[in-house]
Amino acid sequence: MKSMFLSAVFTAVFASIAVADDASTVYNFDGNFDDATFSIESAIIDKGLVIDYVSHTGEMLNRTGADVGSTKKLFEAADIFIFCSAVLSRKVMEIDPMNIAHCPYGIFVADREGQVMIGYRNYPSGPMQEVQDLLDEIVQDALGE
Repeated sequence: MKSMFLSAVFTAVFASIAVADDASTVYNFDGNFDDATFSIESAIIDKGLVIDYVSHTGEMLNRTGADVGSTKKLFEAADIFIFCSAVLSRKVMEIDPMNIAHCPYGIFVADREGQVMIGYRNYPSGPMQEVQDLLDEIVQDALGE
């Protein structure tokens, strides 16, 4: 009985995360696209951060597919929330000004074939891991974790 319980717990924990590749971390969202975008927007704002821009990447891909000779629908919907942290950005750029290459930060929400996911790109080891930790905190807040 105990092993069945532990198995269920591990399944629940690890089912919510799916690492797409070394380039990004992706979590499955239990809900629809609109709920996920609202959750991410709220989680970013709750950290005291300002969303600079929302890129409606899914709409752009769907709108331009035929123009580039493609009929493949990649996403039902996909948005990328672009923002920065003045405190954290200054900190990592004072360590290495070339960390500017990683700014601004982005978290995406996508609906692909009915599966809603939230994720972000992974950053290199070193100071940028603090930024990645912030991104993960925001995503975890949005997931209700």
